[in-house]
Amino acid sequence: MEGLVKELNERMRGLSAREILSFFIEDFDGKIAFGSSLGAEDQVLTAMISGIDKSTKIFTLDTGRVFPETYQTLHETNRKYGINIEVYFPNSEKVERMVNEKGINLFYGSIENRKLCCNIRKIDPLKRAMMDADVWVTGLRKVQSITRVFTEVVEYDYLNGKIKINPLLEWTEEDIWSYIRNNDVPYNKLHDRGFPSIGCEPCTRAIKDGEDIRAGRWWWETPEQKECGLHRRNGQLKQHI
Repeated sequence: MEGLVKELNERMRGLSAREILSFFIEDFDGKIAFGSSLGAEDQVLTAMISGIDKSTKIFTLDTGRVFPETYQTLHETNRKYGINIEVYFPNSEKVERMVNEKGINLFYGSIENRKLCCNIRKIDPLKRAMMDADVWVTGLRKVQSITRVFTEVVEYDYLNGKIKINPLLEWTEEDIWSYIRNNDVPYNKLHDRGFPSIGCEPCTRAIKDGEDIRAGRWWWETPEQKECGLHRRNGQLKQHI
């Protein structure tokens, strides 16, 4: 698999984000899926994918703790592009057990509790959403976090057994917002209120001037811990994930 990933990275060298998406949508017809958080990067990808092939699977994870603005973005996006983003929910019995045993806001108590919550609310539904796919599209960018600086355009997700592609890897914040403005892409209005990264409501806050763009996610933890576990390699969290 490492050989295939290396070959694909060579083939993607110099291609635009849209060209990368077109290649994988065509070559992995029906076996590619895009998991959207409905944040700015993912809205760019949704716009591109909808312009290539509206039948491509786009899904989002409703953890039960997302912002109202995120639901509004979902509605506006479906209406704008004439698509139906699939919504996956966590297992209700697992959520009930976790909350009743550890409390509604258990994630503030320890990293272990926070990762348990992410596993139940995000990772388990992701596995169901990706069951029939061979390729997973993400909106990861290098400049988002110190944990992502070594990410490549094409990687292998050993946790889920999928090829993972990051078409916007080299894009800057300015690139993202220029595309959104120039193409009238719907976006989450929390971005206008100082939220560069948007996840679950209790685990996301606006950032202050000069703060890292990921500072608002799990702000009570150290930077190297700030991932939910969706992006793994070789079965473990990499230092750059």
